[in-house]
Amino acid sequence: MTDNQAVPSACGFRMPAEWAAHERCWMAWPCRAELWGGSLADARAAYAAVARAITVFEPVTMIAREGDAADAGVQCGPSVAIMTAPIDDSWMRDFGPTFVVSDGGEVAGVSWEFNAWGRKYRGFDDDAALAALLLDRLGARRFDAPFVLEGGAIHTDGEGTVLTTESVLLNPNRRMAGSRDAAEALLRDWIGAEKVIWLPAGLVEDETDGHIDNVACFAAPGRVLALTAPSPSDPNHAALAANLALLSAERDARGRRIDVVPLKQTTQVDTAGMPLAASYINFYIANDGIVMPSFASSEDDAAAATVREAFPGRRVVQVDARPIIRGGGGIHCITQQQPRKGCDR
Repeated sequence: MTDNQAVPSACGFRMPAEWAAHERCWMAWPCRAELWGGSLADARAAYAAVARAITVFEPVTMIAREGDAADAGVQCGPSVAIMTAPIDDSWMRDFGPTFVVSDGGEVAGVSWEFNAWGRKYRGFDDDAALAALLLDRLGARRFDAPFVLEGGAIHTDGEGTVLTTESVLLNPNRRMAGSRDAAEALLRDWIGAEKVIWLPAGLVEDETDGHIDNVACFAAPGRVLALTAPSPSDPNHAALAANLALLSAERDARGRRIDVVPLKQTTQVDTAGMPLAASYINFYIANDGIVMPSFASSEDDAAAATVREAFPGRRVVQVDARPIIRGGGGIHCITQQQPRKGCDR
């Protein structure tokens, strides 16, 4: 059911925290060969590994093109459900729906406009239509947003505080808003934001213009994991240090001072020696678990320990994300949680 006459907050809906109980996780099977530079097979194997890891904690449905469904089923295995739909590629966080919940327990969804990260790519019409298609198949109430937003550009504590970056939400290529005030009004109306904490930018290697999900995320209300790059020679050193200082001075929508947990960055390069946007913060919060990236790096174990301490009671599982970051994203980028009905009650 489409509701184009109202915004979610006016109907009692808000975006829950990612640690709220999930009905399932949604993913999309890689299919755009030119994006992966000859490594499509490696990307598919990595996506399948992520999907299987998440099924330990909650159901997973992989959306695939009709012609790719059999391959997706074989590689993912019987624990992953396959749904066919037209797609252009596989970044479910950004073009999939953002689910919202009401105090009465209803789960609805927002279909954002999607323009391939500021029109950096062509041929993403099917991805742009996917959120509405999925919500309609689920029979969920659907709110169609009249502006561009990607799911990787926002992170919420479920209690009214939202993290984002100026480099994305205020970028003219998104056509969302021309000012912080205008953007905050939209976030209030569409996901229930009461306070927005603005970081200037994300990773310099991030072709999305700097999504928040590579540099900071909530671990609990009042607690934020923030990426750091301790080496002064790292191109992200100054920006990430500024993020850390900004977050440490902030309070959330409930007035709590933010407890910032630093998480050290690792360095990854492609076959040509160019740096990649590798972030340990780009993980998926599952029911009772965390599925986070590893990079065959000496920092993998320490990163997992930091995340484990930040999410007590959750099992932390690492999956080699090197094939995924070659396409420009991480584990959080390729997943989208569907909250369970009544998850916040």
